[in-house]
Parts: sequence; C-alpha cells; structure tokens
Amino acid sequence: MEAAMGLMRRIPPKHTDTALSALLSLMPNHSSDLLSQLDQPLQVLCDVDCGKEFILCEYNRDADSYRSPWSNKYHPSLEDGSLPSLQLRKLEVEANDIFAIYRDQYYEGGISSVYIWEDGNEGFVACFLIKKDGSKTGQGRRGYLEEGAWDAIHVIEVGPQDEENTNYRLTSTVMLTLTTNNESSGTFSLSGSIRRQMTMKLSVADGHLCNMGRMIEEMESKLRYSLDQVYFGKTREMVCTLRPPSDVAQIRIPES
Repeated sequence: MEAAMGLMRRIPPKHTDTALSALLSLMPNHSSDLLSQLDQPLQVLCDVDCGKEFILCEYNRDADSYRSPWSNKYHPSLEDGSLPSLQLRKLEVEANDIFAIYRDQYYEGGISSVYIWEDGNEGFVACFLIKKDGSKTGQGRRGYLEEGAWDAIHVIEVGPQDEENTNYRLTSTVMLTLTTNNESSGTFSLSGSIRRQMTMKLSVADGHLCNMGRMIEEMESKLRYSLDQVYFGKTREMVCTLRPPSDVAQIRIPES
C-alpha cells in the first residue's frame, strides 16, 4: 500500500485517473483508502436548480452523489445525504460568495467551490477548491495554452475555540498541467503536483473567514513560488544545459 501511494504521487496529474483505475483493479480491498488519500484532478458539474457549476471532490461526495454549495442539494438526488448544520451552512454560503471574488481577482476566471462540515472534535473543516482551465478552449480570459489546468485544494481544520484564539491547520495541494505548441519552440508538456501544510493559532475577533482567507492567500503565494522554482526553474536549467541559447554558446566557445 505504501509503495502504491508513493508511485501515485509521482505520476503526472493528467494520468491519475488511468493509473488509479489500474491500481484499484489490483487492490480492490483498499479502494476507500486510495480514494481518500489521493488527490485527483477536479471535475465539474452543473447545478441545474440554479444554473451554476460546482466542483466535485471527496469532500462533497455521499455515495455516488455530490452536494452543490449553491442549492445545498445532491446531484443525482439523494434523500438521506449528509448536510451541514444551519450555522455552518450560513458560513458556507458566505464563504462561497467571498471566495468567488478572490478567485476572480487572482485567477481572472475559473470555478470555485467551498464546502464546510462538522468535525468530531467540536470544530469544523472547510475545503476551498479552485479549478482554472487555461487552454484556448477553456473558460479563462487568458487562455494561451494548447492545454492547461490549475487545480487547487485547500483543506482547513478549525479546532474548538480556546478563549479568544483558535487553532487552524491548513493542508494545500496544487496540481498543474500545461502543454504548449507553436512553430518556434515546438511542443512542450509539463505537469506535477505539490503539497504543503501550515498551522497557525489566530484570534477569532475578525472571524473565521478572514483568518482562513489570509492563510490561503499566503499559502498560494508560497506554492506559486515553489512551482516556479521546482518545475519551471529546473526545466530551464536542464534545457539550457543540454541546449544552451546561441548567445551563451558563443561566449563559451573560444575564438581560436
């Protein structure tokens, strides 16, 4: 099981579904463990009741149905599906409205969804999701890539309030896939994922949404920097080593 999980984390995100199906056929008794521990590329479904799209994941799934954050209904319909309490549902609605503004400012399009549910330790858990399609046929306003997707999953565990402070534990995963194709550079494909964690103890004077929003904003900044250094930086280093630019090659070659 440990070897299988290590292998799955090293597979490009766009091949996760194919690899997971093959792995489930080999290990059918561990299907629940595999699905709960592996982050898969996000899928989208339209809520026919309000005409809005929402993101599918394990956190809004019950049996084979998924709960919409807009109408609070399951698709396909599920009579006994689990629902958040009235207090958390109110917080969930507000979080979806605020996170949609954040998504539009930072991503210039895309789809976002927020799901909140009770935790067994007298706290709650919130999941913030963003899916941005950057391909030419995608919904983004800057679709320059032949194919491209950014899937961000932020799960925040909010502990019970201790006097005026609360513990927040954020686990963030970003999956990036991009493919370019033009006459000058040819075809280039890059994909990968990165996961980071952050724990903070913050005052609840400004509210949970403000605290969670600041943590997500800070974490996404770190993740973008890490992706730039690890994936793009190493790719540039390898390409320039194997095939240095013409101006660099002329400097290295002696005139004699």
